[in-house]
Formats: sequence, C-alpha cells, structure tokens
Amino acid sequence: MRSTVRSVRTRGGRTARAATAAAVCAAALAALTAVPAQAHQQSHRQPHWELKDTGVPDVRFRGLAAVGRQTAWVAGTDGTVLRTTDGGDSWRNVSPPGAEELQFRDIEAFDARRAVVLAIGEGEASRVYRTDDGGATWTESFRNTDERAFYDCLTFFDRRHGLALSDPVDGKFRILSTSDGGRSWKVLPSSGMPAAQDGEAGFAAGGQCLVASGPRDVWLATGGAERARVLHSADRGLTWTASDAPLPAGDPARGVFALAFRDRAHGIAVGGDYRPDQPSPKAAARTGDGGRTWRTADRSPSAYRSGAAWLPHSRTAALAVGPTGTDLTTDGGRTWRTVDTGSYDTVDCTPDLGCWAAGEQGRVARLER
Repeated sequence: MRSTVRSVRTRGGRTARAATAAAVCAAALAALTAVPAQAHQQSHRQPHWELKDTGVPDVRFRGLAAVGRQTAWVAGTDGTVLRTTDGGDSWRNVSPPGAEELQFRDIEAFDARRAVVLAIGEGEASRVYRTDDGGATWTESFRNTDERAFYDCLTFFDRRHGLALSDPVDGKFRILSTSDGGRSWKVLPSSGMPAAQDGEAGFAAGGQCLVASGPRDVWLATGGAERARVLHSADRGLTWTASDAPLPAGDPARGVFALAFRDRAHGIAVGGDYRPDQPSPKAAARTGDGGRTWRTADRSPSAYRSGAAWLPHSRTAALAVGPTGTDLTTDGGRTWRTVDTGSYDTVDCTPDLGCWAAGEQGRVARLER
C-alpha cells in the first residue's frame, strides 16, 4: 500500500490491537463481498463508503493520507489541503498561504500534525511543502527550477526517508530524495535509472504512481508509451530495474496509474485508459515476486482505475477506485468485482481499518460498517 509511514507508529499493545483489527476486518470483508454495486445507498449496517461533508464542492482531491479512522489529510485543486481529526465529521482548511494557483496531487502524513504535500506541474509549479503543526504553518522545502521536470507523486519509507518522482529529463525518470522528513531535497544521480521509452511518463492521478514498502523497496508506475511498465528499486532509488506490465498502453492516456504493495513481494497495479469514452480491458495486474513479473487479472475492474489499497490485516483483499466506482478483490488481485459506483480518485487504508477515499466535487468518504 502507499507508504503513509505506518511502520513507525507506536507499537505498544500491537498484538492485541492487531488481533482485534484482524477480526473486525474479516467480518467487514465478509459483508462487503455481499454488497451490491449500489452499496453506498444500502443500509449503514453493511460496509459501505459514507460521504463526509468537506464543504468544498469545487475541489478535486487526488491526494489522500489516512492516518487512522479518526485522522486523515486530503489535498487537491486550488492549493487546497484539509485535515480531519474526528472521523470526517468536521474538516479544517489548512491550505498553505499563497498556494491558490497550485494543484496538489499527493500528500503523505506521519500523524495528525506532520505532513508533506506535493504540487505538480511544469517548472516552478512543482513544489513540496511540509508542516509540523497540523497545517497552521507550512514551509516550502522544494521548488523545481528545471523547466524540463514535472513532478507527479511522492512516497516515504519512514519518518525521515522519502522520494519524489518526476517525468523523464534527458531520457530518464528523475528522482528527488529526502533524508530529513521532507525538510530538504536533492536530485539523485540518474546513472542507475533505465532509459525511458518515447512518451513515457508517470500519472499524477491519485498519488500512487510511486509507492514504498519496507525500509528500502520502492516502485514507480509508467504509461503513455508503447508499453506500460513498473520500475523497482531495492536501494531507495539509486538503482532501478524495469518490467513490462500487461495493462493498456500505446497511447498517452493509457498505462499503470496506481500501485499498492502489501509487502516487498506482493503487489497490484491498476490503470487503463482515463478517457471516459474509451474502454479499459485488462485494467489490473498482480505480482508475487516484487514486480519482476506481472500477470493480468482473470477478471479485471470494469473500467479505468486510478487508486488502489490493500485492506489491513488481509493477505488477499484490496480495493481499487476510479471515477466510475470501487472494485474489490478477495483473492490477491486475480478477480475483481464492483461494490460501489461512486466517483473516487484515490484510496488509503490504515491498520485500524481506517479506509478512506477521495475524489472530485470535494468527495471524501470513509468505509463504514
């Protein structure tokens, strides 16, 4: 799953909490598999997405960082960043001052007070901000000065080490690195990065084109070229290997849009063709060897998907979201079925079963049971 720095959370009472959360997850999962596509209109006794009123209907939230069932951050258009600490009952606008012209596409949160947010775009539109006080103040820690670079997404291995991904510069993807929690950044050498294909790029669609699992492993997703690919690094972005992914390709609108790894071996990839008038067959794939090889899902999501997350305490269940709905797999990505038809761009889950989704028209929802 996307690294929201879960591995560094307090471990006291972990065994008891994990057992309880696992039992809750199993019960929720059993019910969710029986929920029809109109789940969001069904009884609240069944697991379903429950919309939370953010008060900003004109904002599209493609950045999402779930800290727990009570706390989550979202980031989106018009330089907007919101935070909740009461399960979505209320939201505080904690947007960085002067960022109204920026488009935030990714946010990574360490807890309720500390977060790092990425703005995307050409040249100086690509920026990184960090807060240590719940968004009361922000520090701009990076501003891109290379007109050829366009940053798409970021991820963290732990509270200190993280990476950000730019589309290719001089024929190779550019990687930005931090070792102090996003307070400062440096461009990594490109000598260990394979050459990019013509037209190849990352998709800034839901903050999941760059994901980490564990202390050193990271994967990046590509599209827009002849072949969709997933690149993997086992040394925090210094060297990379590339593998073809069997998702739609051969067009700037097609490719892998999101990745989710539950450990360093098992991952899922989702995407397709983001144009609403185009079909997206074979829009999901899975790997069991750390991304060296990928297999197409036997039954893929019904349409293009831009976000994915593993359900906590499950080795086989995951969610994929997109503008036309949410799909669920209970067999590790082999088969998917639609369980909700609401529009979402990204999804994130936490160990206490705090699954959140966000998207257009200010939509943010939490999985309820």
